[in-house]
Amino acid sequence: MHKIDQACSLGTERAAVHRVVGVPLDVYDFRVRIFRAVADVRLFKLAHASETRNTCPYCSVGCGVILYGLGDRSKNARTEIMHVEGDPDHPVNRGTLCPKGASLLDFIHSPTRLRFPEYRAPGSSEWKRVSWEWAVDRIARLMKEDRDRNFVTRNAKGQTVNRWPTTAFLAASASSNETGYVFHKVIRALGGVAFDNQARV
Repeated sequence: MHKIDQACSLGTERAAVHRVVGVPLDVYDFRVRIFRAVADVRLFKLAHASETRNTCPYCSVGCGVILYGLGDRSKNARTEIMHVEGDPDHPVNRGTLCPKGASLLDFIHSPTRLRFPEYRAPGSSEWKRVSWEWAVDRIARLMKEDRDRNFVTRNAKGQTVNRWPTTAFLAASASSNETGYVFHKVIRALGGVAFDNQARV
């Protein structure tokens, strides 16, 4: 096969150049350019990313999402989430996401997103950053104080009821069935009677 025919078989654009110029073209040079172009193709952006499955935090549907992060997870290295998509293996959404779920990446990297607990003292107009330990200890202390103050051991008929009627609890739909089950058992063991789930409301 003639060199010009080989050039025509490798690309119509190259053949058009030959017809305009009217001189034989070096097929070897043409092939080298093709291989170089293939080698310069940008790698798939998720090729080196790690996958983490999670649940969308927005509504009560509980769609599954896959978070793709870049980072070697070494000490003092923070993995950066760079892509979010629906989980095709999740039985709820089967890979689809609504506009809110599809915008999770903006939510994750939002400069106004809270990343630590804050506390506003009674009568104050300012929020103050606190540690997680302080926040959890305060919640536990307030729960115990309210339970000790309002716990009902017996009703008007003298029957043992062991109720804690003054504090209500709401479970998040983003939690798994196992997490919701354990949370429900803990609240019932404390005597809680006002308990609901975000998925129902």
